Amino acid sequence: MAKPRNGVLAALDVGSSKIACLVAVPRPGGGLRISGIGTNRSRGVKSGAIVNMEAAETAILESIGAAEEMAGERLHSLFVSVSAGEPASLVQTTEVEIDGDEVGDADLRRIHSQDGAHFDVGDGRELIHYIPTGYRIDGLNGIENPLGLAGRRLGVEIHMVSIETGIVRNLVSCVSRCHLDVENIVIEPYASGLSCLDSDEMALGATVVDMGAGTTSIGVFQDGELIHADMVPLGGDHISRDIAIGLETSLVCADRLKMLHAIALPSSSFDMDLIDVPLSGEENLQSLNRVPRSDLIAIVKPRQEEILELVRDRLAAGSAVHPSVLRVVLTGGASQLAGVPELAALIFDKRVRLGQPRRFSGMAEAASGPAFSAVAGLLKIAAVQQNEHKALGHPGSETGGKPGFLRQWLRDSVL
Repeated sequence: MAKPRNGVLAALDVGSSKIACLVAVPRPGGGLRISGIGTNRSRGVKSGAIVNMEAAETAILESIGAAEEMAGERLHSLFVSVSAGEPASLVQTTEVEIDGDEVGDADLRRIHSQDGAHFDVGDGRELIHYIPTGYRIDGLNGIENPLGLAGRRLGVEIHMVSIETGIVRNLVSCVSRCHLDVENIVIEPYASGLSCLDSDEMALGATVVDMGAGTTSIGVFQDGELIHADMVPLGGDHISRDIAIGLETSLVCADRLKMLHAIALPSSSFDMDLIDVPLSGEENLQSLNRVPRSDLIAIVKPRQEEILELVRDRLAAGSAVHPSVLRVVLTGGASQLAGVPELAALIFDKRVRLGQPRRFSGMAEAASGPAFSAVAGLLKIAAVQQNEHKALGHPGSETGGKPGFLRQWLRDSVL
């Protein structure tokens, strides 16, 4: 694994609509200061997956180059988020004998080694996260740190998250073609949750719904840990396409109409509002179709309901999701559509708020909204791992990206 040079940390979010790169340096008093920002329209990426290597490479290079120029630093490695690949959660419990002795570092290494745990996540899938969610000694659960405690048997419950191998390989290959090493690959809802949730939400339980352009990612947190991950293969781009088809306009105009005039919860007052819609293929900007705003909303609302209902159904099907997880936090660029939090509260029957990343020093206002939650969370992960200088062993990766595994150190804020 390549090590950051001069303490410089870098994060890259490869999304379907934008590619964002943040560069940060440690502050003398603690925390991080943003020294470089690069954003660019995404190309060669569809539903969070690389579909055109050359186009994606060019777009990534442009974002990284802008961030490097602003920071005055040459990057050598970075942390990367992934929102595709059908993330799947697997919870496994394993135990080792400790023969009445106190638990030491060697016991922890043994219980987390390949001999103490099975890493089979299925053919064609890559293990991305290996998260200890709780220890037990001689059947006593709820132990956060077993070091120094005595007993006969040490057990640990592990949450493993896997995604499709091809998604990982293509992402790592694309970044490698930019002459950069991938330090860690992190699923998007994990990074977004670490960026958006406060300490009470992390501890008591909250569901993060990261609404991107091509996918909607799901992460459930409880007791300070990610306990469940999933995704829905729909996002904001699907709403824009519906608008383009329904109002016979271009995708660019559809996206603009969505941002300016759409709302997820309709009102009868919108029947009187009229909006101008440029017709697809018409170069004369004076050739506009004037339609009621309610027509636009009638297109947007069913698709937005479908996305949120699919999320609700996926959560209901997740056996690890405890009903005590009462709050839903929406984030991601597509969450900014007016009325989405209110509609989500009705569909989930839970408290819902809009989440955005907690600010780093030097973070521009334009990079502080929900669309930047994942890339900001990646920086938090990078800083914690750099500070700890340790990680659990893992079975390796054929991708060359060495995703690595994140531990509960992430509950401690580094902002």
